[in-house]
Amino acid sequence: MSTPPLIRETTRVTARLSTLDRFLPLWIIAAMAAGLLLGRFMPGLAGVLGSVKVSSVSLPIALGLLVMMYPVLAKVRYNETGHVVRDRKLMAASLVINWLAAPAFMFALAWMFLPDLPEYRTGLIVVGLARCIAMVMIWNGLACGDREAAAVLVAVNSVFQVLAFGALGWFYLQLLPSWLGLPTASAEFTFWAITGSVLVFLGIPLAVGFLARTLGEKARGRDWYENAFLPRIGPWALYGLLFTIVLLFAL
Repeated sequence: MSTPPLIRETTRVTARLSTLDRFLPLWIIAAMAAGLLLGRFMPGLAGVLGSVKVSSVSLPIALGLLVMMYPVLAKVRYNETGHVVRDRKLMAASLVINWLAAPAFMFALAWMFLPDLPEYRTGLIVVGLARCIAMVMIWNGLACGDREAAAVLVAVNSVFQVLAFGALGWFYLQLLPSWLGLPTASAEFTFWAITGSVLVFLGIPLAVGFLARTLGEKARGRDWYENAFLPRIGPWALYGLLFTIVLLFAL
């Protein structure tokens, strides 16, 4: 009996993955466990990690995030992003999903499942307002998605986050609950803290990735850049991911 085409294709794709990519769920679970063990047996680690901060984030964690972002953004062909910006349907769909549907959905989940746990409920609502930067790029890369589209959409939603986060937080934590006769809550976040985080964790790796692509292709050509340089730095994205997970769970 011949092997079905879908299974053959799956086997072919899996065979192309490196050991690091193929067993990524296992490495993530191991990183979570390692972080929990570090936090358990090194109780002073949290103080050390929090002693130096970049835009309200621990410096070691910030470095892990930057290492994770740089290889992904270095892969983007920035001269081919124009078609994404011109795709109005894609841009509109992204904004509607991220800023209308997602916050409303998380608000509903929070009140359905955590009505008597205000701290967790508030946290879930705030997560619904926080557009992820680093992980979006990592998962898009693993899925062989459109890197140019991902970079543009992450940038656009990050700018929108700077402009809208505070207002939406006030709406979903105070105004809407008061309209529905529910208890209100508050969360401390400032415009400048959000702006600083976006500039540090998107702006820096985006600038470095753009310079790497521009200068690398100018010096050695696209063939060398994409077939020699990028494979060399590619694994560092997942190294940075695992390092960051260890530190986060240690906290």
